[in-house]
Amino acid sequence: MDPETTDLPTPCTSSAAVVDRLRRSLSSCSQLIQTGVDFRKSEQSLSDLVLFLNSISDSFVREPENQDLENASFQILTEIRLFITSSSVDQAVIDALSFELPKTAARFACVSPRCMEVAQSIVDCFTDKCSPRDMLSILCEAIGSPRDAFTVPSYFAPLLSGFPKVFVSIRRRQFEQVKAAVPVILNALKAIVLDSDDKDADLGDIFHKANCIADSMKAVCLELEGKDNEKLCALLGLFVLQITALASMGIEYRLAHSSPLVLKLSHFLQSCGLSYLGLIMGTDVEKLLGIAVGDGGDDLVGCFSDIWLGASILVIWGYKSNEVALAAGADLVALKDELQSSRIKRWHAVGMLKHVLLCLYLPLELKKDAINFLLSIMYAKLSQMPNDENEDYSTYMPTLCSALQAIQVVIMYATDVILRKNAFAAFKELLADCPTSLRFDILRALIKDGDSSSMIAVLLDCVREEVRLESSKSPPASKVSKAESEGSQGTIFWSSSALELVELVLRPPGGGPPSLPEHSDAVLQNRPNQSTNIHWLIMLPSNSVHKVHDQKYFYATCQKSDQIHFSCFSFMQVLSALNLYRFILIKESTGKSNNSGVLSRDSLVKAHSEWLLPLRTLVTRMMAEAQCDSDELALCGLNPVEVVLYRCIELVEQLL
Repeated sequence: MDPETTDLPTPCTSSAAVVDRLRRSLSSCSQLIQTGVDFRKSEQSLSDLVLFLNSISDSFVREPENQDLENASFQILTEIRLFITSSSVDQAVIDALSFELPKTAARFACVSPRCMEVAQSIVDCFTDKCSPRDMLSILCEAIGSPRDAFTVPSYFAPLLSGFPKVFVSIRRRQFEQVKAAVPVILNALKAIVLDSDDKDADLGDIFHKANCIADSMKAVCLELEGKDNEKLCALLGLFVLQITALASMGIEYRLAHSSPLVLKLSHFLQSCGLSYLGLIMGTDVEKLLGIAVGDGGDDLVGCFSDIWLGASILVIWGYKSNEVALAAGADLVALKDELQSSRIKRWHAVGMLKHVLLCLYLPLELKKDAINFLLSIMYAKLSQMPNDENEDYSTYMPTLCSALQAIQVVIMYATDVILRKNAFAAFKELLADCPTSLRFDILRALIKDGDSSSMIAVLLDCVREEVRLESSKSPPASKVSKAESEGSQGTIFWSSSALELVELVLRPPGGGPPSLPEHSDAVLQNRPNQSTNIHWLIMLPSNSVHKVHDQKYFYATCQKSDQIHFSCFSFMQVLSALNLYRFILIKESTGKSNNSGVLSRDSLVKAHSEWLLPLRTLVTRMMAEAQCDSDELALCGLNPVEVVLYRCIELVEQLL
């Protein structure tokens, strides 16, 4: 065996020495492969060549500022390109080298921009000269198993550039070949996006290559007919949706880079049979999955985990930009009219938008646009509002609950004040869009599953407003006959139903008074003259009605100016429940009615013994502990609870 290839290679300090050794190694490999006498020797020779080249690229990872290594890397790549483009090199040698050198060249692409340019030309040369089916497997293996040190955009870029040529060169079983490669490509792209935390990292080139891959898939579609054409077009549609989601993910600075790409991707929608209405309702997404994946494609479905997000984002981008909507062949005015005129379609759209609101990685600007779009479709024309209070809409409750939970997250944790206000407006509009009985069921589910004391308080306040509006529409008791009064008890819905929600808070299903400290929010207090950089990581309720993929967390970033002090005491839900109960008591007693049943002796005794007295015992103990500990925050939280609690007890005892 050649002594040059038997010693363990080490990085050379001289570029000339490195290139000389590379030249001799390539020559040795070529001779052994061409003769074909000793397969093991040729395999060992190729292995030693790769080991030598990898030692150089590894050295650059350890010493990224070493200019000598950068020069050596560039000359290595140049020498490889000269060798494989030489007309004197046998095709068998090119085929053998193709199994190793594309991945090796991609490692050197991480060294510098000029190295990446040469590395890409090396990959292009192999895709031109070698079997497209073999190159497809080689490229998939290379992007599917990079070393940790090379999981950067510059490693993947040259390899991704090879897929378009390979796709259009395959002549048999095109759909199956493309279908096998798409998951590898998408998983690599997602890893790049989620792992890239360098603000200088330019992902534009990566997504430009992804767009080129989509172009090549479209070109293959034009060559196919029948079922294969339909399936590949569907696969292309899913690919575009996933790429859209990935391109929109990340921190704020990437938003400007996403717009041109989304414009390009929008041109694919019509050729894939996609419309904004079908995307925002999710029906087109389900259709694509059914065609491209079928029943037995769990592995393929996994790589399309963000297509629902991508579908929503495409519509939001069209809402943001007339140019994008025009590229998609969409009419935004007609779309909004369609959604405003149909409650069911509107609810489907709201269910899709939750993916945008809950995604960790989207810039805040897209969440703002999602809320604004939601508001724009909720303002339905009064003439188009259906009179369907008796219809059964229970099947839509999970969708509506999960959408409202997503909006709750924005209300509670978004750092932008205007976004929080608009989110709350959207929350109220969506609640108002639901028929009365469904609205109550949704509020009950949100209160029961809620982990935020302040948000539960807001929900109870919504219930109190419903009771007030219902009361204002009812005629005074003095003007209603006894028969009419008895007949109207069944129509006084909110007053009677509200007591059930009060009991959920004041006497939880587990029994006993509410556990105040455990069901609380963090109270934030600014400390002057101190500075820190803090991130919130808030977990959504584990028992929530709906879970969006595997993402259970929502990030919000605080400003860098203040230190945050956390207190465990927040009693807003209990205070709101007491205020709601007191409001109903006063309304019924002053109106000399008992439509809700709150004034019946059994109801008063139950409230007094099971709700109010146990709570008084708990509050009294906690007040004493807070005074003993000089805990001013706890006292501030408990004082209003104590005042309203004693007023409720007085009212009940007077009525008894």
